[in-house]
Amino acid sequence: MNLRSGRLDKKMTEDAAIYTSSLDADRYIFDSDVKCNFAHVLMLKNEDIIDEEIADKILEALTKLKEEGFEALNFDHSVEDIHMAVENYVTDMVGEGVAGFMHTAKSRNDQVATDVRLTLRSKIIEVQIAILEFIEGLVKLAEEHKETVTIGYTHLQHAQPITMAHNFMAYAQALRRDYERLNDTYKRVNQNPLGSAAMTTTSFPINRELTTKLLGFDSYLENSMDGVSARDFISETVFDLATLTTSLSKMCEELVLWSTYEFGIIEIADEFSSTSSIMPQKKNPDVAEVARAKSTIINGELVTIMTILKAIPYTYNRDLQEITPHLWNSLEVAYNTLKIVSEMVLSIKINKKRCLELAGANFGTVTDLADVMVREAKIPFRTAHKIVGRLVNLSIEMGLEIEDIDSRFIDGIANDLGFDKLKLSNDLIQKSLDPLENVKMRQVPGGPSPEMVQLACNNMKEFLKEEFDKKCIEK
Repeated sequence: MNLRSGRLDKKMTEDAAIYTSSLDADRYIFDSDVKCNFAHVLMLKNEDIIDEEIADKILEALTKLKEEGFEALNFDHSVEDIHMAVENYVTDMVGEGVAGFMHTAKSRNDQVATDVRLTLRSKIIEVQIAILEFIEGLVKLAEEHKETVTIGYTHLQHAQPITMAHNFMAYAQALRRDYERLNDTYKRVNQNPLGSAAMTTTSFPINRELTTKLLGFDSYLENSMDGVSARDFISETVFDLATLTTSLSKMCEELVLWSTYEFGIIEIADEFSSTSSIMPQKKNPDVAEVARAKSTIINGELVTIMTILKAIPYTYNRDLQEITPHLWNSLEVAYNTLKIVSEMVLSIKINKKRCLELAGANFGTVTDLADVMVREAKIPFRTAHKIVGRLVNLSIEMGLEIEDIDSRFIDGIANDLGFDKLKLSNDLIQKSLDPLENVKMRQVPGGPSPEMVQLACNNMKEFLKEEFDKKCIEK
């Protein structure tokens, strides 16, 4: 079918046809386009807008195309897009006199908007299931390391003891938010623009409730101008993906640091590492580094999409065609990065001895010593903070270790600063400075004690069960 033969006398140049064609990117929406046409023709048949015999022939052709797949289409760039390629296929099968009715009360404008939404919602679910699987793995890993004490960092400096379990559950919580953002976005993706036609709906008595039901949308868009031009659901999705891969990139950054000789906390599996072409001793965290870099691709895609949308007037403009390749690329990069980072994180070996060594080094436990002073000596926290700060300075100057700190040493510092002696027991002092005891004392929900981490794991497992069940239904 030559779409130009009515209004236009001349063909596009070959270069112009190739330049404006979207067929390469339209591979992603092929199944959705067939599904969209099928639902639309069923509705036309149901509403007696086209004859039943004509509708059945079109539906039969669409069914055959679905079975044969994308490769059955004509890939001549002059065809312009997937919609005309599908219509041409149907025309070749049943003739123009029948196939021509397929486009009744519909435009490529509302059709492509529908196709993108249909494809995107399935892609979102695919990403979400992968997130849930990663969280599930992290929960299992956390339950194995509830008493693997290590040091936590602020400003990348030793801060306070934590457990590896607590760190893994921090990853899980971030991923849960990434999952929930996609959940919220899905609500705005799953709205039906079909029936908006070119921009003003149609004079045919179409049934939008029926196509909404047939295509599994939650509702239909109530403004036809908005229906054909809205692409904010795409920018919102890509923002969610950029946030997700930022979470993944932060994990990769920690794995790169932890796997160094200086940290020595973990070893990344060989399957996710490489060696040097010249230095045979090297084990490089290449997968983590590449994943860290790939996450930036989606940031760029988001800026590109927002820039395209920025200056487009209502309603449909061909610029919108250029957005979807950036969407599909974002989804592909995000999904692949999610899967590989998940596999890598869940395969690491943890050096428990080194973790404990770091937890007890560099005065990382002294915050609890200050807390003990507040509880036992009834002094203000700022006073305790000053005493402990001076204690650390003197210990470093004198070359003392944590185990050298006793009541006499603390009272001497307090006296030098003009405070009364605290008279703390040595047992209490050493207990507060012990990394494992330090962690166990943190019984506040959200804390790193084994009990609180298990509570967080149990809550997360309930969330996973509920969400896995939902996704099975949606998929």
